[in-house]
Amino acid sequence: MLQIGLTGGIGVGKTTVAKIFNVLGIPVFNADDEAKKLMNSSTDLQQQIIATFGAASYIGNTLNRKYIADIVFNDSYKLELLNAIVHPATIQHYYNWVLQQKSPYVIKEAALMFEAGSATNLKYVIGVVAPKHLRYKRVMQRDNITKEQVDARMKNQIDDQIKTKLCDAVIVNDEQQLVITQVLQLHQQFISFS
Repeated sequence: MLQIGLTGGIGVGKTTVAKIFNVLGIPVFNADDEAKKLMNSSTDLQQQIIATFGAASYIGNTLNRKYIADIVFNDSYKLELLNAIVHPATIQHYYNWVLQQKSPYVIKEAALMFEAGSATNLKYVIGVVAPKHLRYKRVMQRDNITKEQVDARMKNQIDDQIKTKLCDAVIVNDEQQLVITQVLQLHQQFISFS
């Protein structure tokens, strides 16, 4: 099965692009969402996270996201520790998910695709880009956080210019160009590949 990556920095609109592919009947694996689910459902991950970050990492069996975010987005070493625990489990979960799909191709949406080394086995990687001022606005509204908190998250991602050079195609989500048209062109291309 053809596996397509979808990546981009925080606030670029990856989820919007993924939803369009999904409306076209293409299954989308959202790595960030699946990682969050795994951190709440996998006792192995829970034990590793508690051992690394302390008992306050969970409230009951639910990840204390604010506690973890306050730690990892202010300390790159601790973010690497968390990623070293969560990324391998999420990548394996993705491969199991792919085996269950029946479509001509699938989309793997992941913000840290290159950073996590999860671009392996992907035939094609799409990058989504957006101007920084829009990214700040989107994330601040979506997550109810400050510009400084957005900056702290952005600094842990590969620079947009480097990331787009690693991608095979780029979708511009600048509220000027139609995203749907860009997705439809790629969809036709992927259908022809498969």
